[in-house]
Amino acid sequence: MNITLREAQPSDAALIHAFILELAVYEKATHEVVASVADVQHSLFAPDSPARALMCLVDGQPAGYAVYFLSYSTWLGRKGMYLEDLYISPKHRGGGAGKHLLRHLAGIAVDSGCGRLEWSVLDWNAPAIAFYQSLGAQPQAEWVRYRLAGDTLNNFARPETENLT
Repeated sequence: MNITLREAQPSDAALIHAFILELAVYEKATHEVVASVADVQHSLFAPDSPARALMCLVDGQPAGYAVYFLSYSTWLGRKGMYLEDLYISPKHRGGGAGKHLLRHLAGIAVDSGCGRLEWSVLDWNAPAIAFYQSLGAQPQAEWVRYRLAGDTLNNFARPETENLT
């Protein structure tokens, strides 16, 4: 098996979107995907985009992708890297593609001066958890992730639009 990685290009937007939909099916969250191919193309490849994407190919065929961005840790006083998505299609799992992709991302993080590489995983995703722990990654169980999104985010940001009675 020949695993190669490359920076994603704007022409990869439809493929990345298809992988996003596959990931959403696996995570039982297809109803949450609102991004279109055009959204992916614009948000990942605009000149001011904070996010970057990598494509993973196995024997020359698209096998998966990763999307990441740099973050910052006040405690470390250094940059960090947040891995938004790491996805390898089911037919290519188990052959080292995910590990190869994650190792490459770790190298980018180190070369960029990052003090950490972080990501989230669903608590029921036992195969992913076992994979990450086999690499030496440690869960951060003491932290609970919170999110404001959609109408809740808009209403909080613009309280004058709330229905105040």
